[in-house]
Amino acid sequence: MGFDIAVMQVFNGVSLFSILLLMAIGLAIVFGLMGVINMAHGELMALGAYMTYLAALGFERWAPQWMGVYLFVAIPFAFLVTSAFGYVLERGFIRFFYNRPLDTLLATWGLSLILQQTYRTVFGAQEVSVPLPTWLAGAWEPTEGIQLPINRIFIVGLTVAVAMAVYLLLYRTRWGLKVRAVMQNRSIAGAVGINTHRVDALTFALGSGLAGIAGCVFTMIGSTNPGTGQLYIVDSFIVVVFGGVQSLLGTALSALSIAQGQTWLEFLMSGSMAKATILMLVIVVLYFRPNGLFAVRSRS
Repeated sequence: MGFDIAVMQVFNGVSLFSILLLMAIGLAIVFGLMGVINMAHGELMALGAYMTYLAALGFERWAPQWMGVYLFVAIPFAFLVTSAFGYVLERGFIRFFYNRPLDTLLATWGLSLILQQTYRTVFGAQEVSVPLPTWLAGAWEPTEGIQLPINRIFIVGLTVAVAMAVYLLLYRTRWGLKVRAVMQNRSIAGAVGINTHRVDALTFALGSGLAGIAGCVFTMIGSTNPGTGQLYIVDSFIVVVFGGVQSLLGTALSALSIAQGQTWLEFLMSGSMAKATILMLVIVVLYFRPNGLFAVRSRS
């Protein structure tokens, strides 16, 4: 195998890693803080994709001369809409299922089916796509044999920016300190005056907003349909569990490991066999390390 092919394979793995991380990081925050197994997380991603579609339609109709920069409006728009929806969802639905993980699993699975049908009713069952800005078309060729798609490079850069913003929010702000306190010991955090219910709602809104950004990113590489969210939800849960609940660094390293492993295995064998092999390896690792490969250590 030549050097050019190896570089492109590594880049493909990094590209897949960026999408998995955007999906999994919001799921990891919600799962780690509240213990909520949110099976509707993929539908929140689809909501972000549809909001990007609506933003593109709006620019095409009222500001076609600005279509080249519509993504810079669509990304925060998708984040804000899905965050607001997540906040309302937590206050009106999710909070009634705390400390009932199996009930949460069933309830959010039912919610995902409802959201899918809602998307079919509002947007139709057919796939919709958004135009890719001209500056994201084509590929960067550092050498004659290496071609790196510009839209994938943009996705990687956006993922790095989002991950850094989440890190600074959780580890460099007062609100992040409250989130980590509730995550470590909810009862003690409540006893010292932290409004745990408000922390739960805002954290779920943040996780939902991150899923919305992931949906916006998805529109750059594929079309959107009501079942789009189901493409990545299983992989996202695997990333979170494999990396270790409550560990954002573990989630990132897990996403990178799985993405690179799957990309190289797909190069050597079929796609279905690659996924099966990755799943088998994850099961073996979790057998020996049930708390995840990068689980947070504590005195308990």
